[in-house]
Amino acid sequence: MKSMLLPVDQSEHMMSALETAWLFAALFEGTVEGVALRPAFAEIVAPDPIVAVTIPPADWNETEFTRAVRQTFDTFATQHPAAPGRAVRFRWRGGAAIEDSTLGSLARVYDVTVLSRPGNRGARMSALEAALFDSGHPVLMAPPAPPRSIGENVAIHWNASTETARVMLLAMPILRKAKRVTLISVEGHIVPGPSAKDALGYLEANGVTAVDKTVVPRSGRPGEAILAEAKALGADLLVKGAYTQSRLRQMIFGGATSHILSAAELPVFFAH
Repeated sequence: MKSMLLPVDQSEHMMSALETAWLFAALFEGTVEGVALRPAFAEIVAPDPIVAVTIPPADWNETEFTRAVRQTFDTFATQHPAAPGRAVRFRWRGGAAIEDSTLGSLARVYDVTVLSRPGNRGARMSALEAALFDSGHPVLMAPPAPPRSIGENVAIHWNASTETARVMLLAMPILRKAKRVTLISVEGHIVPGPSAKDALGYLEANGVTAVDKTVVPRSGRPGEAILAEAKALGADLLVKGAYTQSRLRQMIFGGATSHILSAAELPVFFAH
């Protein structure tokens, strides 16, 4: 994993996203490429024909915005020069600021996109979902507070789903470098498919030694159980297949992905 795309905005949690991207890139002596991510503006919908037009505020100055977010990126890069064992390169992608809808297609030519946890002080959910669903590549979600390490002690949420199989494949370079890997299964929340023992065999065949643990959700909410166990293990990264259930079903009934997106306090490596 050599190329990381980092959309840069003016949210409060941007520094955590920068730190997470830097730590992750250091694992592979990779490059963090920053790009300005435009704020969300109001849309006006015309009924005939149905067209949505984005209208920025009258005082919007894109040149000033791009200059400001690039300064944030460049300042962080200057404060984190390449060092032995952490040969990370920083590069700014030129051109105009991009919108959420553009992020998904741009992310197709990067190994991973790094975004902060969605919320009022972090990334927009629309940006994360664009990268997750439209890029075909994984998303690394940074927690609200900058992590101290990443990828040393990895927890994988195993539920036998297609999404989990895909994210394990994409995370294999991380798993091979990890000192400790644990598969977490939540009782009563596993789809028909291979067992955790089968998953351990798959990992072993790829040079990854792991152990498995099944937990019982006290509240009936699998997301809470996954995060609680990851915390108990001291994990510094969670690997998670995103949206085994549909987004609509998770909005109505809740789901592990939705809870983790709103509550995770550690970096999460997602793929769909």
